[in-house]
Order: sequence, then C-alpha cells, then structure tokens
Amino acid sequence: MAIPAASLSAAAAYAQAAKAKIAVAEGGAPGFEAVLSDTLGKAAAAGQNAETMAIKGLAKKADLVDVVTAVSQAELTMETVVAVRDRMISAYQDIMRMPI
Repeated sequence: MAIPAASLSAAAAYAQAAKAKIAVAEGGAPGFEAVLSDTLGKAAAAGQNAETMAIKGLAKKADLVDVVTAVSQAELTMETVVAVRDRMISAYQDIMRMPI
C-alpha cells in the first residue's frame, strides 16, 4: 500500500512547524526574510514537482491521480503566494498613505 504524496507533504509540513515552534521557544526565531525565502523555495519546488509528474504522466510512468494531485498542490501554492504578495502590497500602500 503506497502512502499518498499529499500525506507525506502534510507530515513534512507538520514536522517543520514543530521544529519552528521549538526554535522560537529557544529564542532562535527565524527572521522574516528567512521565512519568506523558505516559503518561496517550497513554492518553486511544488511547481517543479508538478512539472515532473506531468512529464511522467505523459510517459505513462505515473498514475493520473498522482499527476492531478501534484498539479493541484502547485496551483494552491501559487494562489497562496499571490494572495500573500497582494496583501503585502496592500499593506505597503497603506503605510505610504499614512500622514507623517
């Protein structure tokens, strides 16, 4: 019985969150730049994984379910990145409109 990729991804995310919580408790909180860089790296990795799975699917070396799951994860990741970017731009614009 194979473990779905989404389950492995969720387990990895949980493990990383637990490590981050321990780091914060020990006073080693990562900076905003490190968190943002890590998140963008994961978004790029999700896109690359989707492309790899699509190529494997075309070569009939991967199940259709795995291909659809990888593409859906990449799409969700990209939507999240765009939403965060839009929110950051909005916050920047709010700051720029503040009276001095």
